[in-house]
Amino acid sequence: MVEEEVDREQTVSVSSMSDDELQKFMSENGISLKVSEARMVVEKLKRDPTLTEFHIFNNEWSEHCSYKSSKEVLKMLPTSGPTVMQGPQEDAGIIYLTTIDNEKYGVVIAHESHNHPSQVVPYEGAATGIGGIVRDVLCMGAHIFATADPLRFGDVTGKNVARTRYIANAVVDGIAGYTNPIGIPNIAGDVYFNQSFDDNCLVNVVSLGLVKESEIIHSAAPENAEGYDIVIVGKGTDNSGFGGVSFASVILDEEDKESNKGAVQVPDPFLKNMLIRATEAVFKEARKQGIKVGFKDMGGGGLMCSTSEICSAGGFGADIDLDKVHVTMKNLPPYIICCSETQERFTWVVPPSFTPTVLKIYNEDFELPNVAEGAKAAVIGKATKEKQYVLRHKGKVVCNAPIDEVTTGIKYSRGQKMPLRTFKEPENVPDPPNYNEVLLKVLSHQNIASRESIYKHYDTEVQGLAVIRPGEADAGVMAPIPGNPVGVALSVDCNPRYNRIDPYWGAVSAVAEAMRNVAAVGAVPHGMTDCLNYGNPEKPEAFWQFVEGVKGVTDAAKKIWLKGTKEPVGIVSGNVSFYNESATGNAVDPSPVIACLGVLKDHGKAITMRIKGSGNGLWLLGDRKDELGGSVYYHLLGHLGKNVPRIDFEQERNRIYAVIDAIDKGIVYSCHDISDGGLAVTLSEMIMGGGGYGNIGANINVRMDGKAYQLLFSESPGFVMEVPKDKEDQLRFICKGYGIEPVKIGETGGENLMITSGGRRLINLSAIKLSQAWKGGLKEAMK
Repeated sequence: MVEEEVDREQTVSVSSMSDDELQKFMSENGISLKVSEARMVVEKLKRDPTLTEFHIFNNEWSEHCSYKSSKEVLKMLPTSGPTVMQGPQEDAGIIYLTTIDNEKYGVVIAHESHNHPSQVVPYEGAATGIGGIVRDVLCMGAHIFATADPLRFGDVTGKNVARTRYIANAVVDGIAGYTNPIGIPNIAGDVYFNQSFDDNCLVNVVSLGLVKESEIIHSAAPENAEGYDIVIVGKGTDNSGFGGVSFASVILDEEDKESNKGAVQVPDPFLKNMLIRATEAVFKEARKQGIKVGFKDMGGGGLMCSTSEICSAGGFGADIDLDKVHVTMKNLPPYIICCSETQERFTWVVPPSFTPTVLKIYNEDFELPNVAEGAKAAVIGKATKEKQYVLRHKGKVVCNAPIDEVTTGIKYSRGQKMPLRTFKEPENVPDPPNYNEVLLKVLSHQNIASRESIYKHYDTEVQGLAVIRPGEADAGVMAPIPGNPVGVALSVDCNPRYNRIDPYWGAVSAVAEAMRNVAAVGAVPHGMTDCLNYGNPEKPEAFWQFVEGVKGVTDAAKKIWLKGTKEPVGIVSGNVSFYNESATGNAVDPSPVIACLGVLKDHGKAITMRIKGSGNGLWLLGDRKDELGGSVYYHLLGHLGKNVPRIDFEQERNRIYAVIDAIDKGIVYSCHDISDGGLAVTLSEMIMGGGGYGNIGANINVRMDGKAYQLLFSESPGFVMEVPKDKEDQLRFICKGYGIEPVKIGETGGENLMITSGGRRLINLSAIKLSQAWKGGLKEAMK
């Protein structure tokens, strides 16, 4: 077949421009490629590009789409294993859940970031982050049943406090304003505040869906798809979000804030609600007729990205008429039609015989044109045997590029350099005269205090699947299959101050804590995702932090084995977010945020952290060590420290396994992991429970090997479990089987938390006082 020539009038004379001229042209046209990369476009095409092609490669070669700095490093991650049904080759991974009547069920899980948009336009940025992540899950053929939101904001006590509070509150409102109308509960999340996030907040989002193995849909044109229709569905295309993926791949500059707002998409959750329902109806009809289809989210890079990638993944090309794309603005140029990131859109590749059914379901049965102006389903092109990506506009060819060149991206081998690290432990830390006052300050700290003022915005009851809700335990728990006892637990974790000190051990701790949290409700960790948030990869020091973080995630996933095996807990999906740095050079703390999904055979056995009764024993797993580096206690004293928790992989996995077994046997009534704030905070939160209304105290008498503040506030990992006296021997037996020794540190009872060590009463506080400090801290910080 003779290749059609592109419209010469739209050609950009890249090859004849000087470097300065080329840089000036790209800056004026919103193209963020480097000059050397622009020259590579000419090499790939063997000619100068059209302006539309220039924008296409600008998007596909962005860090967001191509992973050009991280692709090689990510290969070290373990992405397979006994519980991995699908690894990270598509927009979402799939983790094995259960088998019913010889049919495997999986949990589809996706994990993304929407950091830059949320810093610039917080409400819309956070809302569209949720919009994108639920599309990723839906596109696998799944029923979406949960979301989660790990968040990082600036210092609420610093010079930018007003801006930080505005961003934090608007982000929470944006998440609630999207998840609630689309009817998907938010069941997990975490939030940290510190000055490294002043100029770059982090808004990470996770979504879960349920799918049968036989009903999985892939984001690739199916076999023998030559001549299949390319159908786009959803909102009418406008200019919103144009350049979004490129915007997400550059350093934020406060001076560009107003112009950057155009790169942020506009959410429409009510249209999304209808789209989800209509799409599930298309799934049902396709399965009924036994028709194989391809289905892909239209997110970053817009129509161009989704249509090129779905066809390329199936081994096909695409021929698209941009005049057939439904738009809501007149006279849009072709590069905006194809690259705009207008929200609430999808791409199908379907046989022509099925196309009328798709159009009828969306346009007539669910009446999309009456739901939102310009919304509908429309046929815009064909999948082709020739592997070219062809776009037509006004009768002219504005793009004709090898489709695999469009989608493959480019790759860099970045340099790395360990930065100068001068972290040290503080000298002569005083022994406070009143530990009661110290504990109350720790409990009211913005990184410890109750998160109720955030999660109260979210509807956790919609769909009626919640078993354990946010705040009640270390992980949220859902019962995704009505009438079946199987449960799903979800936790998200990462301490930024640990990672500032040591990006390797900080990443290890993120994985370990996420696993501990699902274990603390009785679930077996089955799989994980990672959202890797770092600074500028072109700086060797920042790239070194990234590589160390990936090494930490890898080692922890491999060495805290899948229970019952020596196989890793697989990383099935994730995201890399670079350039989380301001023009002033302020980069975020390295933040490898981990989401861990756990499975319970019987969700009825799941437990919370609130103490259940008086007279039960409280048992400790995990030694208290001199590990206060990055701790809240040190932060109150104005220190950072050096000694972050260092995970002993063997001890960690054995403690996790023992806790899971003990909960499964009904031996443990409540359980809480030890992390932020240390042992004293863990005990306080067990007394208060998720809502802060608990009234059963604890009398603790524990040996102190070091200083009192190390005993109380060291953040060395571990668990505290509430065990009735008649089951203590069973606990010892289970722990002995894993080579660990539980330590009884006290009993439940009374209404106070009393902690004694070596004959010295360190803490004596009522549950009411604990609750007052804990419940007011975050509310005050975000007011």
